[in-house]
Amino acid sequence: MNTVKHLVDKYYNSNDFKMLRSRTKKDYKYCLSIMVEDFGSVNFCELTSKQAKHAYERWVERGISLANHVCTVSSILFRYAIEMEYTHVNPFANIRRKTPPQRKVVWTEDDVRQFLDTAYGEFQWRSIGLIVHMAYEWCQRLGDMRLLEWDNIDLEEKKLYLEQSKRRAEVTLPIEDDLHSMLVQQEQDFGFQRYVVPRTTPVQGQYHPYSMERLSKAGRAVMREAGLSDELRLMDLRRTGTTQMVEAGVPMGQIMSVTGHSNPQSVKPYMKNTYASANNALTVRKSYGKSN
Repeated sequence: MNTVKHLVDKYYNSNDFKMLRSRTKKDYKYCLSIMVEDFGSVNFCELTSKQAKHAYERWVERGISLANHVCTVSSILFRYAIEMEYTHVNPFANIRRKTPPQRKVVWTEDDVRQFLDTAYGEFQWRSIGLIVHMAYEWCQRLGDMRLLEWDNIDLEEKKLYLEQSKRRAEVTLPIEDDLHSMLVQQEQDFGFQRYVVPRTTPVQGQYHPYSMERLSKAGRAVMREAGLSDELRLMDLRRTGTTQMVEAGVPMGQIMSVTGHSNPQSVKPYMKNTYASANNALTVRKSYGKSN
């Protein structure tokens, strides 16, 4: 059989797929399931770039980032097919991806404080509070924070040791006193299992980390209870912390040692034209002029 669904099954049984990290496998399966909804019964040797382009435009209606991801994973599938000489054409190879509008929303310190006060006030939301607290404090991705294990944290030395999932960058970060006290309390209650911030209710006797979907829904519930703006999203926390470092005049190299970026260009989206950064620049300029 030469259907797209059959090709996807072959790919799942390949070493190319089996050697991926478990989280990547899950993402790929989700994206390919969307593609299969459109082309599962189509002969993959006959799938055209025009058909793929039309499908991409339909996926865009569900979100540009999603459409881009589905298109990229579909292209990876067809590259595998070409390498295996199942086909000679990758219909997704030359589709021009759309650029999603750059999100610039940041939280205020009061927003963060209100969220944490609300989350830490309810045991069922404590792990949500810690995920937000750590993502903001360390300027890290939510996905990495929700999957943290106790092996990543040294409470005695007050340090976090993390290999980031996206680019495999390794960062070592300090644990401030207020966050440290919450982690100590968390260890007392959940230190018997591997995850730092599991869902507080076990499933069949096992504690599991939050999925991104559950995290988003629970986070939104806390935000509503705290009376925060609907414009805010948990994903904005990394941007918020990084932007604050930029506005505070932290050198680029030091920012990168926190965020894990290897290229200064990757930090540019966090650089905003704000009064704080402009005021800091002009103050430094004036001080330099006086010293000369």
